[in-house]
Amino acid sequence: MKGLALASSLIIVTTVGVSTTAKAATPDENLNRSSEVFSEIMSAPDKGIPQDLLDKAQCVIIIPELLKGAFLVGGEWGHGFAECRNADGRGWGAPAAMKLEGGSVGFQLGGSDTQLVLLVMNRHGMDELTRDKVTLGADASVAAGPVGRSANAQTDLKLSAQMLAWSRTKGAFAGVALNGASLRPDKSANEKLYGRPLNTREILMGDVRPTTGAKPLIATLDRYSSRQGEASRTEH
Repeated sequence: MKGLALASSLIIVTTVGVSTTAKAATPDENLNRSSEVFSEIMSAPDKGIPQDLLDKAQCVIIIPELLKGAFLVGGEWGHGFAECRNADGRGWGAPAAMKLEGGSVGFQLGGSDTQLVLLVMNRHGMDELTRDKVTLGADASVAAGPVGRSANAQTDLKLSAQMLAWSRTKGAFAGVALNGASLRPDKSANEKLYGRPLNTREILMGDVRPTTGAKPLIATLDRYSSRQGEASRTEH
């Protein structure tokens, strides 16, 4: 019994320690890191997110650091931001802080230098982001995104998904399955960022002005896709 109690204590202490590390960065620091991660991924020759998919996407979600539980705890979690295009498809609006959590999200990754990027491909996926919780694969379909500068015929099945996901670990970039993971609003980070309580719908679909700390991320997204593709704007 003492051994079991000690093991349980180690699991709790380790999990709390990792979780504290994940939350240590301020919202502005996470915004800067999100901007850096997206720029690094998109600037990699022939290994980034296909440009045509990015141009069609309604929103982008960036998790600049994904952490994993230790010992017998098998969960992953991270803090990041969702950014959606302005209503007219030109430029990007204010970022909403998000948390990703998952017990078994389908990829064999580990360590703290794992980053995630998700594209939200249609309005339904965008609407799901405004809920208190969206379970990927259940509330919104998700698929591993193709890698390269353009999507091709072999990825047609993936293009029907509401969300596409990629991961980068130690320089290796690939599409990743995220079925079973969940996205939630990070209410605490949003309040710190905007100075008042705001829900995700108010931020992503309202008239909330981006903060100064959000400008680097918005500038990075504008650099790679300042305007939504005509096909996507007329499709929905």
